[in-house]
Amino acid sequence: MNVLPTFLRSAWLAWLFSLCAFALLLPFGEARAQAETNPNLNAQLLVAARQDDVKAAERVLAQGAVVESRNRLGKTALLIACEKGNLPLAELLLRSGANISATSLEGVTPLIAASYAGNAELVKRLLAAGAKTDPVDRMNKSAIIYAAGRGHVEVVDALLASGIDVNLPYEHRLTLLMWASGQGHPELVKLLLARGAKADLRDDRGMSALDIARETRQMAAAEVLAAKGRP
Repeated sequence: MNVLPTFLRSAWLAWLFSLCAFALLLPFGEARAQAETNPNLNAQLLVAARQDDVKAAERVLAQGAVVESRNRLGKTALLIACEKGNLPLAELLLRSGANISATSLEGVTPLIAASYAGNAELVKRLLAAGAKTDPVDRMNKSAIIYAAGRGHVEVVDALLASGIDVNLPYEHRLTLLMWASGQGHPELVKLLLARGAKADLRDDRGMSALDIARETRQMAAAEVLAAKGRP
């Protein structure tokens, strides 16, 4: 059996754990926020966000619900809307004064949530409203790392267009190209190369994106990288 090197195994297991952990955080808390019949308008706003009910959210906001109300995990209605990729609800909340930088107890921002969900239009709206791209959650992952790891091509493109350096190294000197290659996203690899990603950069083990793609058996991504190096 071809066993991955200790660092690669631990790094990718940590990455997969972070993706799973993030996903598990999405529904937990909202489901327990408070009953829909609760007369508390703030609780009703959170329930409306959880249920993708834009009209209900608009109604309770008009009745005095606090737009920055939070559930037990510290999530605002805007963060919940971004987790669900609900652009109309997010637009309503932003117009109502929602704090675009408010984080959950896990350090998740609306932009991180929207990027993880893969909603490019929502990501663009948040960026236009002034969302910062550099915050990281408790897993030390930023919006663009989640987008790259999950292969969300349009989201990565939008985030890069906001000014993120395509060759910026993250933990263990892993670049976006390395994440996209190791997770097997050839279309994203193509985009990153077109946007100027350097295929010869190496992580702190001395491995390039092509090395990582081959070691993780992501042959479609490896082929794209190998083709770039051919005359």
